[in-house]
Amino acid sequence: MSTQKKSNFLAIIVMILLFGMISFVTNLASPMGDVLKNQFSVANWMGTLGVFANFIAYACMGIPAGHLLQKRGYKFTALAAVSVGFIGVGVQTIAGLLNGNLAFGVYLLGAFIAGFSMCMLNIVVNPMLNKLAGGGNRGNQLLQVGGSFNSLMGTAVIFLSGVFVPNILEAKIEQVFPLMFIALAIFAVAFVVILFTAIPENAPQQLKNEAKDKYSPMSFRHFMLGAIAIFIYVGVEVGIPNVLQKWLQNGGLSVETGAEGIASTVAATYWLLMFVGRLLGAALGAKLSAKSMLTAVSVLGLGLVLGAMFLNPDNTINMPVFKGTEGFGLANVPVNAALLVLCGLCTSVMWGGIFNLAVEGLGKYTEKASGIFMAMVCGGGILPLVQNFVVDLSGSYLTSYWVIVAGLAFLLFYALVGSKNVNKDIPTE
Repeated sequence: MSTQKKSNFLAIIVMILLFGMISFVTNLASPMGDVLKNQFSVANWMGTLGVFANFIAYACMGIPAGHLLQKRGYKFTALAAVSVGFIGVGVQTIAGLLNGNLAFGVYLLGAFIAGFSMCMLNIVVNPMLNKLAGGGNRGNQLLQVGGSFNSLMGTAVIFLSGVFVPNILEAKIEQVFPLMFIALAIFAVAFVVILFTAIPENAPQQLKNEAKDKYSPMSFRHFMLGAIAIFIYVGVEVGIPNVLQKWLQNGGLSVETGAEGIASTVAATYWLLMFVGRLLGAALGAKLSAKSMLTAVSVLGLGLVLGAMFLNPDNTINMPVFKGTEGFGLANVPVNAALLVLCGLCTSVMWGGIFNLAVEGLGKYTEKASGIFMAMVCGGGILPLVQNFVVDLSGSYLTSYWVIVAGLAFLLFYALVGSKNVNKDIPTE
């Protein structure tokens, strides 16, 4: 019994570390995109193509990775994911040794390959953490713990990019090399750790007759709506700080305020609040159901975003922001920006809540469901493009947040109505 508990503890630690790697590599795409945009003088929308490539990889790899997980198990899939991630980051590093359009193209290829890895890791980490905790509220709690480390690593990338690239307008890819080397080292160490760690696997007999089964995860209404919810959620999570930073850099702040520096620290504070929110979610996860948690943050998020859209941007507030190596300090920003930053507390716990609700009661279909679920993460690349299109169409950054409002409204509907399992007659053993 004690051996089993020890084995599960090590497996949980490994899964949480992998959760952090997902965010580290994913968030690396944003500063890299800004560097390439300024180094090669490409259009603004082209600067977001790295993020787009990273998330679109989920749509391509989600279902195949789910099948891989079914056939080869958690450990093999995790090792494959780490290997692919090493290659993806390596290709992005090579882009720094090239020039012109070739460098930009190679970087996008590397971001796309890295996206494959992030998708595969997500497919392993989420169901495994839920499984190790026994599902239910405990599963939600452990997912929030993993999400906390995910946010911490994502915030670290933003802060480190500010250290290595202090002036984004004069940045070169070579300046980001230290971050690339850190990512490569993490992948290398993770491969060795996973290789020698016992990972609990499903019994083979659960998978034998899958091809003859007339049911699938898509037979469950609450899972189908959950897949849509995760598409929307990731788009909301990425879109809020993405457009916020652009707004602050392009007129949202007065010139004397120092728009470039403040915009990045404000966006970084959003991700830091996601870390704080996930810590709170982990503490409350065993006491609050995923449904009640998702309901509460969806309502709060709607209020914050609507307030940001309709309040006068001329009203400013001194907001505490994290300035990397300088620590915390005050920045004078529009009250709209402060409200949008607070949304980080809301989006922080949504992933774990949606996943927990969507896979509840799926039994033997959980692994395949995870693959479909991950394919829908491509919303993180698609919805921000839609939101930026609204910016171009309307000429207003704040007007584009109607996209976010619509997304949060759907998440509230899912929490209240769509997450109910109405297909309990389907055998799942």
